Amino acid sequence: MNITYNVRVYKTESRKNKDGKVTSYRVLWQTGGKSWKKPFPKEAQADAYRSSLVTAARNGEAFSLVTGEPISWKRAEHAGMSWYDFACKFADMKWKGASAKYRQDIARALTAATPALFTSEQGKPDDLDLRTAMRRWGFNTKQRSEAPEEVADALRWLAVNTKPVSALADAGSVRDLLEVATSRLDGKRAATSTVLRNKTILQNALDYAVELKLLTENPIKGLKWKAPKTTYEVDRRSVVNHIQARALLDAVGKQPRSGPRLVAFFAVMYYTALRPEEVVNLRDHNVTLPGLVQNEETGEWEEPADAWGELHFAVAAPFAGREWTDDGTLREERALKHRPDGHTRTVPCPPPLTRILRAHLTAEYGKGPDGRLFWGEQGGELPGITYRRAWQKARKAVFTDQECASPLAKRVYDLRHACVSTWLNAGVPATQVAEWAGHSVEVLLRIYARCIVGQDEAAKRRISEALGE
Repeated sequence: MNITYNVRVYKTESRKNKDGKVTSYRVLWQTGGKSWKKPFPKEAQADAYRSSLVTAARNGEAFSLVTGEPISWKRAEHAGMSWYDFACKFADMKWKGASAKYRQDIARALTAATPALFTSEQGKPDDLDLRTAMRRWGFNTKQRSEAPEEVADALRWLAVNTKPVSALADAGSVRDLLEVATSRLDGKRAATSTVLRNKTILQNALDYAVELKLLTENPIKGLKWKAPKTTYEVDRRSVVNHIQARALLDAVGKQPRSGPRLVAFFAVMYYTALRPEEVVNLRDHNVTLPGLVQNEETGEWEEPADAWGELHFAVAAPFAGREWTDDGTLREERALKHRPDGHTRTVPCPPPLTRILRAHLTAEYGKGPDGRLFWGEQGGELPGITYRRAWQKARKAVFTDQECASPLAKRVYDLRHACVSTWLNAGVPATQVAEWAGHSVEVLLRIYARCIVGQDEAAKRRISEALGE
């Protein structure tokens, strides 16, 4: 049990700071042999607090071994809230304002952390079943009330068999929580991005615990815990050159069924640096192509010599899953990444992409439901698994075994990196590239620092010229 009646309250202790100018007062007491102390700036405050402790002890009240205070006090009442109940409350608080993908991130972080706060193994469901119950149902505001009976049983076990939130006032407990939340199932450290994301979510959760007066302060903020080093730079080895990119697009077009309709999908990323969630949401009205010109000799209509077009858009549609979106769709339409609602972005469409898009728009699969440029064969949204499989097939068709095993264009997203790198290496000012790519200049230069080639030689030439060499 987390209570005791063995309480001893000592005299108030006064202490001066190093300068000897400020005096503070500390109330000292013990519960079950554990020492506690609480500082106050004024003697009267310390005396009032000590008197309350003495009165509760004389009245035979039970004291909490977790907080050191009488369980009848308001804070101790809050301390009875189990970690699982609190985690559900935190997920519910975040639900309305969070994107569907962030809702998933919250659920994953809380699921990873919760085993650190189990109080018993008796009657515990299977580990996989328990994790699934938490991630898909318990920490999903939309799904929790619809949980199947066997899942509901697992969630009820959690509510009874997780420690109270107040247990995290102990540094050892919060360290265990953080270590478990940032580790894989095999005990090894999780990927750096997962570690940083889960730590941030847990820190936000414990800020909420302080707001609810379940804790007096956020214990994570005072913990000496070293986060792993990370880099946001793009791996230069993942960036394809123009010859490789064209070969990959050709290989995609030769694939049966979905191949021809996906050429423009990948080309948009390579030539305009759009993110996948931005490309899947493009409509025909987002594309502005130059008018065709008539050949005076043949009379045929052709692309103009300077065939630049534009893409302009204001919405992205990241994949989340029906259980995480408000309307039950697979993708959630959101404002552009790191941009407020209504913010638009315009990107130039170079001649090679203009030709590809015109061919795509005039094909039978060019316009789908609601004017979508890219859609599934059955008329619905373009499945992520469809374009990822097509990309992997193209890599195998174009690259050697060694190149396939390397990071070279391993992800579809690497096409965006290739485009931004091309712009920077072509000498386009960073401010313009940042605008087209939807980055800040600071982030742009940090991410793509290693992908800019030839700039050092150009700088040396300028310096030599300035020195008259």
